Amino acid sequence: MIKDIEVHRQQLATQGYTVLEDIFSEEEVQAILQQISAADTSQTVFRKTADLFAIRQFLQSVPGVRNTIFTPALQSIIHTLFGEDYVPVKSIYFDKPGQSNWFVAWHQDLTISVRERLPVEGFGPWTVKQNQYAVQPPLSLLENIYTIRLHLDDTDAQNGALKVIPGTHLQGIVRPDTISLQETPEVSCSVKSGGVMIMRPLLMHASSRSTSGSNRRVVHMEFSNRSLPGGLTWSEQ
Repeated sequence: MIKDIEVHRQQLATQGYTVLEDIFSEEEVQAILQQISAADTSQTVFRKTADLFAIRQFLQSVPGVRNTIFTPALQSIIHTLFGEDYVPVKSIYFDKPGQSNWFVAWHQDLTISVRERLPVEGFGPWTVKQNQYAVQPPLSLLENIYTIRLHLDDTDAQNGALKVIPGTHLQGIVRPDTISLQETPEVSCSVKSGGVMIMRPLLMHASSRSTSGSNRRVVHMEFSNRSLPGGLTWSEQ
């Protein structure tokens, strides 16, 4: 059972995010990391530079990792906080190395990943990266999505923890330069290894450069219970 489930549900609704600690044991975290290290990095969905290692379509690209990640504890969180019919529709693994100078500016997550590009009303603009199509869907679909960020390292402000502006998920699609940090101060979301941060995609968020020399490895997964119109299909469902 998840402790204080109503507190987490309320935080998600009003603040746009919540953090749950100790969802994965150290042994489970190490099992995930071992599967990542054994994966075939020659696949096109793998991206590796001095500042970032990323795997798109993560749950499909790393054999066996889905069974390791979807423990009874995580499935309970999904069913309790999201709904029984929510399934993963997008997944990415990020490794921000300890010496990385990579950062992410304030933004909302405004696109979904689909298998092919089709002309469907209300969907656009489109982009494509590493043969992966992304498109901005109607607002109602973005409001339906939940994101789980599984942390495989202790993460704090010194190694690039996510920063958020609470409540901004309730404002629809907004330009980052219209947000006042004086009126709504940012919050740095520290999460220990084995913990998860759950957030809404429309929550304004960013991350800073790492200054501690410690890695920040995160599995980012998005969930929905919607079918897409006009022949569009989720890339990872």
